Amino acid sequence: MELKGHQIGVIRLGSGELRAIMNRCPHKGAPICRGMLSGVWNWTQSGEVTFERARDVLVCPWHGFEFDLDSGHEVFWKRPATLRMYPIEDVGGVVIVEL
Repeated sequence: MELKGHQIGVIRLGSGELRAIMNRCPHKGAPICRGMLSGVWNWTQSGEVTFERARDVLVCPWHGFEFDLDSGHEVFWKRPATLRMYPIEDVGGVVIVEL
């Protein structure tokens, strides 16, 4: 959706919580809302790989960067990159986003 000239994506997580984000990946400007909502693949030094579904991430459709939807921070990249997130609430079925 567009609000005051900003492309905003609204995501309802499996828990029912809402997230509102700017539809722009901070890495290269991709339309991040076209990405996949997923969990996180974790690995240990011994080579074990596990999938953590409880952690919601949005995967950039261009380069695969994964952003945690609780904090907005990129999950694995060493350089800090953060999604622009907006306060959002559901009031009796009406979604309100604060810019």
